[in-house]
Amino acid sequence: MHPNPTGPTVVERELELKLVLSPETGIPVPARLGYHTDDPYAVHITFHIDSGRPVHWTFARDLLVEGVFRPSGHGDVRVWPSKAEGRSVVLIALSSPDGDALLEAPTPQVSAWLERTLRTVPPGTEGAWLGIDDGLAELLAR
Repeated sequence: MHPNPTGPTVVERELELKLVLSPETGIPVPARLGYHTDDPYAVHITFHIDSGRPVHWTFARDLLVEGVFRPSGHGDVRVWPSKAEGRSVVLIALSSPDGDALLEAPTPQVSAWLERTLRTVPPGTEGAWLGIDDGLAELLAR
């Protein structure tokens, strides 16, 4: 049975990230963290940089969870903990053919939002939200 028969649950959080331009310079960037139970392995970040069009990134929730505590990821998305002006921050490095960006996010807000996603869909239960377990059980029952 699907854990949520009423449809997907969305866990969102608006926050301000900082686009790091140099060690001394950064510009504030409004962003939205999104988590959807119908895509339980992924997190979504939408942010607005000068372009007028929002920029969307999707990557593994595990990568962000781990990146709050220790360096995580490789290639297009890397996440690691750091300090900025005495505050705990999470740095998110994004690489694409369009360019690279280094974003700084406040650890307390990111952690609180991640906690909400982990309460909504505990780690290890994601497959049930996709109906994978049901499909597998059905196959094995034949």
